Amino acid sequence: MTKADLVERVTAAIARTAGPMISKKDCARVVDAFLDAVKLSLAEQHNIEIRGFGTFKIRRRKTRMARNPRTGDPVEVAARPVPVFKPSKELRIMVAEPTEAEEAPHP
Repeated sequence: MTKADLVERVTAAIARTAGPMISKKDCARVVDAFLDAVKLSLAEQHNIEIRGFGTFKIRRRKTRMARNPRTGDPVEVAARPVPVFKPSKELRIMVAEPTEAEEAPHP
């Protein structure tokens, strides 16, 4: 799913529940603003918890030894912060449930 697909789905969901109150352009701005807020919070080393969805966290990777794929020489990779996502229990259960297409018997 691309960001454009996400905007399409959000616009459709809003139209179903509240009527055609928001244009795709405005919805795209909302999606962009949300993603920017998540990125900014992670850049500031803050965790983000969205109940029923999951948690975005910053983890610190330790310094480690790797190999240069061309030469095979050992190279030290510096410690660095990396973003990680931990899904909520509800999301894990929802993803694990079979969809209607998977439940249908195959001919």
